Amino acid sequence: MPSGALQIATEVASVAAAPAGVAERAQALLAPLRRLVPFEAARVYLLDMSRRAEHSLFFEGYDEKVRSYLDSPQHLDDVELVGLDRGGPPMRLRDLPVPPDEIRVWAEYLSPAGFREGVGVRLTTSDGRYLGIMSLYTDTTAHPTDAARETLDILSTAMANALDPLRSVSAAAQLVDGAAAGVLICRDGRTQPLPGLPGHPLLGAGSRVLGVAVRQLGEMAHTAFLCPYDADGEDRHLRVTVIACPDLPPAHVMAAVVVAPTGDLSRLTRRELEVLGLIVEGFSNRRIASTFLLTERTIATHLEHILTKLDAPTRTLAAVYALRRGLYIPRPLHRVPQR
Repeated sequence: MPSGALQIATEVASVAAAPAGVAERAQALLAPLRRLVPFEAARVYLLDMSRRAEHSLFFEGYDEKVRSYLDSPQHLDDVELVGLDRGGPPMRLRDLPVPPDEIRVWAEYLSPAGFREGVGVRLTTSDGRYLGIMSLYTDTTAHPTDAARETLDILSTAMANALDPLRSVSAAAQLVDGAAAGVLICRDGRTQPLPGLPGHPLLGAGSRVLGVAVRQLGEMAHTAFLCPYDADGEDRHLRVTVIACPDLPPAHVMAAVVVAPTGDLSRLTRRELEVLGLIVEGFSNRRIASTFLLTERTIATHLEHILTKLDAPTRTLAAVYALRRGLYIPRPLHRVPQR
């Protein structure tokens, strides 16, 4: 490894731990790497090959013509041609499996702009998710050296973890009070593990809880609600928190769903929590009574108890309070007889 590689690795780890946005971390990673590869231009970008889309996190050193092509869909053909989307160690120009003059981005844009060498680093997280590529270009064939390429290979996973868009979602999930389990919801309805949290029986693919989560996600970026869960035979609930994922690759991931203990329920009964769920939806007393096959007088009594326990003067304020605290059971999760 080249001299100073350990210090560079330490700085990369420091950037990965920094509380910054993905784009800011991408830029910060390049400072220590410049001592490893004296590059003239750099680009860090996320890839979603299923949608044939790129998302640039950071650009430096390219003229407008080159930059425009790098941001175009045609550039993905070059990525596929050289195989940077299929794994393997960092690739320099002299490592490519095809001649440079057959690669459009190099023959028509990078070489005419004065670049003579470069390296593409495939960014794959420690749990095996392919995120994108870091590209560094030089004006000399002397760099990147073999030792620099080897070091970039060693650092690639740490850099990918630093640039993982799901990292902020995982961090937010960990901040949910008492977070005990969680999953990621994909846009096609599948689920995948949420880094840092185990799964839960309530969060299996096709569950009613995930259906409610997806529906509510269309109305707000962050929401919470209660779900009955009587696995031990007792009348219990769990709190479900839904956190929207950032609009970055991997675009197939839509949201994180986290399960935690309920916390303080303000002494509300399950029936009152179900009534609150319908009040949140804007149901009138008559419609609530019809839904639960009860009299309007009974519903009025439930509402009176709810307002007292929440210290809310009106049903509207009770609904606002319930939404803010996730203190209600959505209609699809009710267990009482419904019409």
